[in-house]
Amino acid sequence: MPPSNPTPWHTLSAEETLAQLQSSARGLSADEAQQRLAQVGRNELVDQGGVSPWKILWGQLTSIMVVVLIIAGAIAAFLGDLEDTIVILALVVINTAIGFYQEYNAEKAMAALKQMAVPTVRVRRDGVVREMAAPELAPGDIVLLEAGNRVPADGRLINGAGLQVQEAALTGESAPVAKTIAPLANADVALGDRRNMVYMGTNVTTGRGEYAVTATGMQTELG
Repeated sequence: MPPSNPTPWHTLSAEETLAQLQSSARGLSADEAQQRLAQVGRNELVDQGGVSPWKILWGQLTSIMVVVLIIAGAIAAFLGDLEDTIVILALVVINTAIGFYQEYNAEKAMAALKQMAVPTVRVRRDGVVREMAAPELAPGDIVLLEAGNRVPADGRLINGAGLQVQEAALTGESAPVAKTIAPLANADVALGDRRNMVYMGTNVTTGRGEYAVTATGMQTELG
């Protein structure tokens, strides 16, 4: 079983990634995959009930900008400056409403994305490509991707040809991202710039590729 500590997979070469995962281009054996599945659990997202609208509202009201505005409004009210007080309170309401709307919609979109399960995937195990249920994926599995596929788990690309992935659900970037297998020099890279990684819930728009699964279920970026 590969180490459980967080690994900057995007900084490793394809060969180093497979070594860390104790896997190979032939994929896991059926027995090894079952052992890992028993250890980490099925590749499924657990419904945690989402974020309460009241919690979102509270988060907006306690943001630094809103707190500063509330304090400024209180000072203006204390000094008897009615006009400034009204303007500041209006800014608080507008800022809170916009922030709440954006965050609430983002939460709903993420919840909907989590419901879009990938029923089956193509996986190489024991050197043989087979179709299997996505929840049965384990870290170290080699998954084959092509245009039209939804990525079933997080992973590091080990080969590809013209692969582009739509990652808007995770990064907000509307244009498909061209993927590469080359390692990145910097570990501190934003999710959307990790061009040798693919993530659960994103969509392959063009090309094909293979990747080694690095995280499943609730351990993925979507989890």
